Amino acid sequence: MTLWSGRFSESMDSTLWDLSESYSFDHVLYHHDIMGSKAHVRGLQSAGLLSEADTQILLSTLDQIELEFDRGIFVRAGSDEDIHMAIERRATELAGDIGARIHTARSRNDQVATTLRLFTRDALDQLARSVLDLVLALGEVGAKTPGAYLPGYTHLQRAQPVLLTHHLNAHAWSLLRDVERMLDTRERVDVSPLGAGAIAGTSLPIDPEVSARELGFHETFANSMDAVSDRDFVVETLFDLALLGVHLSRMGEELVLWTSAEFNFAQLGDAFTTGSSMLPQKKNSDVAELARGKSGRLVGNLTGLLVTLKGLPLSYNRDLQEDKEPLFDSIRTAHLVLASLAGAYRSLSFRTEVAARAADDSTLVAIDIAEQLVSENVPFRQAHEMVGHLVAEAIERGVSLREVVESSPEFERFSDLFAEGAALQRRVSPGGAGPLPARRQEERLQARISQLSARLQD
Repeated sequence: MTLWSGRFSESMDSTLWDLSESYSFDHVLYHHDIMGSKAHVRGLQSAGLLSEADTQILLSTLDQIELEFDRGIFVRAGSDEDIHMAIERRATELAGDIGARIHTARSRNDQVATTLRLFTRDALDQLARSVLDLVLALGEVGAKTPGAYLPGYTHLQRAQPVLLTHHLNAHAWSLLRDVERMLDTRERVDVSPLGAGAIAGTSLPIDPEVSARELGFHETFANSMDAVSDRDFVVETLFDLALLGVHLSRMGEELVLWTSAEFNFAQLGDAFTTGSSMLPQKKNSDVAELARGKSGRLVGNLTGLLVTLKGLPLSYNRDLQEDKEPLFDSIRTAHLVLASLAGAYRSLSFRTEVAARAADDSTLVAIDIAEQLVSENVPFRQAHEMVGHLVAEAIERGVSLREVVESSPEFERFSDLFAEGAALQRRVSPGGAGPLPARRQEERLQARISQLSARLQD
């Protein structure tokens, strides 16, 4: 028997049950649903709808149910359509008529919305911490190889030399924006829907502020219809994770390239690579490929929920049950990828000599010659044209740009620009890739990490 069977003369058809039940995936919400139920019980007591004795019995009963879940001994009944029904059914078994009072002045609509907000709020905190840990892992790679540099690329063509720390910090800044977005989303999650009822509130004298304070929400709902139907916070969370996934995918693609024999800039530890079932020599960067691949899943979860929501009338509709599986999946996927990538970076060995040789490719000095000409009062477009001719000559003769410059009476004065690491040292503008601005960038990065870490404690 379901908790709403009074109006019906027939039980639910088995095909509808299979389509409708959500316990198989929403049981992970048990802790947060019990949190919400405890706050609701205290709110009922505050409103004079439960005696102090009955309140204590219900709170103890909920504690026992949570312990059963924690220990893995909770037994689902055949009528438990979802986690919310399961907990209420068990409370009634344990506490009798007192347990049957737990749903007073509450609908599954505001109950589900409250539980999901509590779950999402905690998940965002945990995810933000995981992202910050990945940022720290990137910093550890740079700290192990101070002064290391490599070519920076545009269009996957060598462009200019950059410090390894500068390159890794580029990822760090994008990840810190992900953290900031998560914390912004958390602020909008932090609104209690408990007390909204099914759609229009209740005639009973409850005060939603009481349960909101119990649950640590910063504010309560203003409109009961919006409170039970709003899933913006789920969409925002899925967007945050989809964009995070795009950033992680880019990092994964880069690790695939760096660890290939063609680049040979880095090697991952054995614990974060796999072999081949056929080819004995293979060491595959599967962790990076999976980080790249999982991004499609994160983007798909976002687009799927957006399509589900786009045509729903106010207020609650059962379609909203489709918010949970993509949310749970995206959170789990993001956690797995973040932890694996953090470990992979911490296992990484960077081949500084190989990367430096690539970064000291003489063609990468072309812009430095042009800018030196600019400092001699040559208009940049003319300087660009002049150096372009030098590059064309090097290609035509099959020699390096350095050889062309050193053999040219007009340009041989620029020969010192080809010294090892010289082009890197010349990157002096604020936010640039050279050693001079690196310290200031590191200060700004650490300040942002501290700022976001402090927000996480709020």
